[in-house]
Amino acid sequence: MAHLHPPTRAHSDLGQRQLRRLDGVLESRRLPAASIRTTQWPGMRRTKEVTVRQLRIVLVLLLIVGLFAGQAVLAAEPVKIGFITSLSGPAGIIGKHMKDSVELALEHLGRKVGGLDVEVIYGDDQRKPDVGKQLADEMLKKHKVNFVSGIIWSNVMLAVAPTVTGAGTIMVGTNAGPHELAGKMCSELYFTTSWQNDQTPEAMGKYMQDQGLTDVYAMAPNYAAGKDMVSGFKRYFKGRVVDEVYTKLGQQDYQAEISQLRGKNPKAVFVFYPGDMGIQFLKQYAQAGLREQIPLYSVYTVDEISLPAVGEAALGNYETRYWSPDLKNEANAKYVGDFKKKFGYTPSFYGAQSYDGILLIDSAVRAVRGDLGNKKGMVAAMRKADFRSTRGKFSFNVNHTPIQNFYLLRAVKGAGGDMEMQIQKTVFENHKDAYYQECPMKW
Repeated sequence: MAHLHPPTRAHSDLGQRQLRRLDGVLESRRLPAASIRTTQWPGMRRTKEVTVRQLRIVLVLLLIVGLFAGQAVLAAEPVKIGFITSLSGPAGIIGKHMKDSVELALEHLGRKVGGLDVEVIYGDDQRKPDVGKQLADEMLKKHKVNFVSGIIWSNVMLAVAPTVTGAGTIMVGTNAGPHELAGKMCSELYFTTSWQNDQTPEAMGKYMQDQGLTDVYAMAPNYAAGKDMVSGFKRYFKGRVVDEVYTKLGQQDYQAEISQLRGKNPKAVFVFYPGDMGIQFLKQYAQAGLREQIPLYSVYTVDEISLPAVGEAALGNYETRYWSPDLKNEANAKYVGDFKKKFGYTPSFYGAQSYDGILLIDSAVRAVRGDLGNKKGMVAAMRKADFRSTRGKFSFNVNHTPIQNFYLLRAVKGAGGDMEMQIQKTVFENHKDAYYQECPMKW
């Protein structure tokens, strides 16, 4: 049930203006009292005269009732959130993690956002920027959403975010973090509950640099995030990079690239292959017999999506991340525990970020007491990161990108015999992205 709020100042001013206008009309048309008569009511013996003063009181009461009725209609409007992700094809597994986490967040909030009823419109971007933009346009124009959220892929985000913020709507990204949106293209209406792309590979670059590794072979998909990941890695890894290889986004067969890699004889391999790409690469890397010969280090590749599919082919692999199911804090324990109970599988960072995205939106709507037109108030509230995040306490930088810790994780056999990721150490504390100084926002 939506909350009924008293009339806002804007509505009160409007009502007063209407009353004054009505009063003027009545004064200008003042007639003798005897010339205004009512019809005879049942049971009345004679016609009763009604003065202009009495008529004025009746009209004022009707106007007040109308104002409160208007408020009730406004209060009954739900918060509308457009959530765009990949829900079909090989990448659909990532979208499922995100959608399930959105639903869990709403369940934890009692199916309310900021105390108001909520409607979520899901859209499948099919991993295509033009489809993502089309979905955003439809959500904004047809569904009149108050927020747009989600987005896995950086090339899709670069098409969607400017469309949303350009329409004066708040965008909450829950995965993709292209450097452009953290730097010169930052916006007061754009927030992310994940990270800037470079940050996670920066942590891996630092770890591998600290280990004294050299002759590293780097691989990633050929799109915005792939370039950011390798760039971030090289920002902290100062050893020799044997080669950088960029493959087609969504590619499933890596045998040719693995043969090329073997020929270069590197001492370590760094890769970024999210979702379905990671599953195929890890399987083929192990089948080629390279897992025991050349250690593999990765970001967003060995995770809760790929582990059930690849099993021991990932045993011992290192990843860096800002989050893990075993991260110790109360909010994360509730999220992971309830997610497993409700959906029957282990959540991933894609899900944790999406869960946090809904909580961030809830904190904004709550702060303005359901006044969805108060964008300034909602932005100010979101900047405080005043919600219980699955990562623990964090803050937003000036570009609305999280300042947060990053950890080294390793794929191990858990107590039940299943493969799982476990935190080994903290690599960065309160790590800022590399582009925030290019963002012109000040607050």
